[in-house]
Amino acid sequence: MRPVRLPRLPLLHARRPKPIDGHDITCRQVVGLVTDYLDGNLTPGEHALFEAHLSECEDCTEHVKQIQVTVAIAGSLRDEDVDSLAREDLINLYRRWRTDLHA
Repeated sequence: MRPVRLPRLPLLHARRPKPIDGHDITCRQVVGLVTDYLDGNLTPGEHALFEAHLSECEDCTEHVKQIQVTVAIAGSLRDEDVDSLAREDLINLYRRWRTDLHA
């Protein structure tokens, strides 16, 4: 999946940027940017928009927390911790998702 890039913030005046509002970014955009957010790959403006949205949206805040927990748990798994049938199911699920994504 390609990272979602947000449009640059418009300036109201040459010296003053528009105040950041959590509604300037949608929940769908937040979901698309979670990985970049957690990896620290957002621009300062994108990061500010992301944080503003999280401060106003409990659902997105919960989603980010769930992703953080998932990454922490998955990062601690070793190959021998995952049953071979479960691993194959996950691989097939991922392949179907990728196929649907590019269809």
